[in-house]
Amino acid sequence: MLNFNKKITSYFFAFALLIGCQNQEVQPTQENTTEKANGRAEATYTSYMTGDASDVTTTTTGGTVLMGGSTDVDEAIRWMIQKSGGGDFVVLRASGADGYNPYIYSELGGVNSVETILITSRTIAQDASVAQKIRNAEAVFIAGGDQANYVNFWKDTPVEDALNYLINTKKVPLGGTSAGCAIMSNQYYSALSGSITSVNALKNPYDRTITIGNNDFLNNPYLANTISDQHFTQRDRQGRLFAFMARMTKDWALNAKGIGVDEMTAVLIEANGTAKVVGTNKAYFMQRNNNSTPEQCVSKRTLTWNRSGQAVRVYEVQASATVGTSATFDLTNWTTGAGGTWKFMSSNNGVLTY
Repeated sequence: MLNFNKKITSYFFAFALLIGCQNQEVQPTQENTTEKANGRAEATYTSYMTGDASDVTTTTTGGTVLMGGSTDVDEAIRWMIQKSGGGDFVVLRASGADGYNPYIYSELGGVNSVETILITSRTIAQDASVAQKIRNAEAVFIAGGDQANYVNFWKDTPVEDALNYLINTKKVPLGGTSAGCAIMSNQYYSALSGSITSVNALKNPYDRTITIGNNDFLNNPYLANTISDQHFTQRDRQGRLFAFMARMTKDWALNAKGIGVDEMTAVLIEANGTAKVVGTNKAYFMQRNNNSTPEQCVSKRTLTWNRSGQAVRVYEVQASATVGTSATFDLTNWTTGAGGTWKFMSSNNGVLTY
């Protein structure tokens, strides 16, 4: 006998569910197919539901999580759960499966449901039912993977509109780790042409793999003129974030800022602009110093942004184990914080000094 509590892969069973159970929430690992008026399948996507499939409405509080990758920071997800009012928690990804469902619903607890939705194409991202699931959420977390997929599949679609609705109208917590973190900021490293190392970014700040989106995807409060990066010191990404900021300053005359987040660490941005650093390692709040501009930022030349060794100011904060006030930074003014140390960063002929 077939055990219906286990993962079902039979196409016959999926077809039966489509015909007979279109109005019901699926259980984990079933496929969902929407229909055109002529009866042809329009899009097929996979979702994984754990908990109460009925939609609930709770009182929510806005906030943003920038998580640096590797092991997830429990305190950051609990912070999102608290701000969700115990509502429906949605996880978005372009690959993978339902690993977040038992972690959030059972290990951490306190939510009505967890649904992971795989949005793996622009066709799925155009599906109104997918966008509505996102709009109904009281918290949304974007998993790791490849941010180029998120940009290629989700940008300029109802998924993008739904996420910005949650951020700026419904005011629910939104977070992301690794690739999910990369797209949280208003300027973002899209990686559409592949990834770049610090060495190569400093060698040529116009390398073809440096593709930066400029205020055309997510619109997060307190992250204007800001680009984020993750796995920060573990993958030696200080130089590339510095180069991204140089490009933002040179190309768009922005007052460039950057937030680097180490692995097993998260930056929690409260609705009032206070950033709290929680987890194991550090976060780095970078800003161009005294309106400085790069001395040399051109194609196929090494980057020089020195300005007497103080091109960029960096507030380096050791994370605290729990959410509190001992490790913070004020994103409303970018000048005050707690538990951190001010440093400077510069580059001379492609050699980073920090």
